[in-house]
Amino acid sequence: MDRTTTWTAPDKPRRGRLVVGVILAILLLAGGWYVVGARGAGGPSKAQVPAQPPPVPVTVAAVARQEVPLWLPGIGSVQALNTVTVRSRVDGELQKIFFTEGQEVKVGDPLAQIDPRPFQATLDQATAKKAQDEAMLANAQRDLARYETLAQRDFSSRQQGDTQRAQVAQLEAQIKGDQATIDNAQVQLGYTMIRSPVDGRVGFRNVDAGNIVHANDTSGIVTVTQTHPINVVFTLPEDQLHSVVRAMARGPLTVSVNSRDNREHLADGVLKLVDNQVDQTTGTIRLKAEFPNIDNALWPGEFVQVRLLLRTDKGVLTVPPNAVQRGPNGLYVYVIKPDDTAEVRTVQPDRLGEREAVISGGLQEGERVVVSGQLKIQPGMRVEARTTDGKAPAPLSASKPVTEAAAP
Repeated sequence: MDRTTTWTAPDKPRRGRLVVGVILAILLLAGGWYVVGARGAGGPSKAQVPAQPPPVPVTVAAVARQEVPLWLPGIGSVQALNTVTVRSRVDGELQKIFFTEGQEVKVGDPLAQIDPRPFQATLDQATAKKAQDEAMLANAQRDLARYETLAQRDFSSRQQGDTQRAQVAQLEAQIKGDQATIDNAQVQLGYTMIRSPVDGRVGFRNVDAGNIVHANDTSGIVTVTQTHPINVVFTLPEDQLHSVVRAMARGPLTVSVNSRDNREHLADGVLKLVDNQVDQTTGTIRLKAEFPNIDNALWPGEFVQVRLLLRTDKGVLTVPPNAVQRGPNGLYVYVIKPDDTAEVRTVQPDRLGEREAVISGGLQEGERVVVSGQLKIQPGMRVEARTTDGKAPAPLSASKPVTEAAAP
């Protein structure tokens, strides 16, 4: 029995649809991968936009209008109003000391005593000599009266009367000399009690009781310094001379004194004197100020930092001194505009102080200037402004435009 194999051709339309379906599935799968990849990368639109740099943090301060004193700095030394080295004016034994080292004394207070007995004896001797001469004078005056009476009766010669009259005059002169001797002896006796010539403070005792002192001793017994009030002598450059003289003509000038390291304020006083000549070797002028020194804050011989208040400028524009920078075209500041971008502004400072800089042109009150972080910014750069306490500054109100100066 013959087997006959019969082949039947496939259905062409069905196979075509299968191929088209596979191709569509591949396209859909590829499209899904593209969409997922694009979303993961942030999208094609975002990838094309460049990222903005973050704002630079800076410290700012506002331009303020205030009163600014003009101080002239100098270096000086404290000098006692009076310094007296107490010495003995007579020779003798130092018997007593009446003061304690460092004690405050008044004029006339006893300080020391020299043995008064030799001087008292000299005074007594002069007093006795005067009494003796007075007795002789009285007798000579009575004899002269007798001679004058006898001469009227021609019982005595004129020569005897003249001789007796000369004797009386001689004794009268001798009594005057005795009185002068007494006065001198009293003065010498008074010198044995040594008293303070000024109000002040006594220093170290140079001689102890029991020693022999002499009028020509150079060291003295003690030194008394008057410190209430007290003086400070200081120097300023001669360029300031005329300004100081004109200011003194308008009224008293205040002088402030700080410690040598300038960390502690000591006292305030008044300028009393400008020296009558300039020191040509140093180009400076000496000045003297007086201080009450009630609290003994100033001590003779102490070096101090001195400031003379020349004047006070009222209602001037000021910025912190750190805000002012120096460039090739002069001084400038960074101004933060309302949109928080930096702008370079040339300024005209009147003077630069330790606490504030007085600006006469280029800024207006209320504007913000950078005081820290200038090296990190450029003109037009966005900044994050903070005040010195770390807080964001208050928003600016509308202000008048300022003519922009050329950037340095």
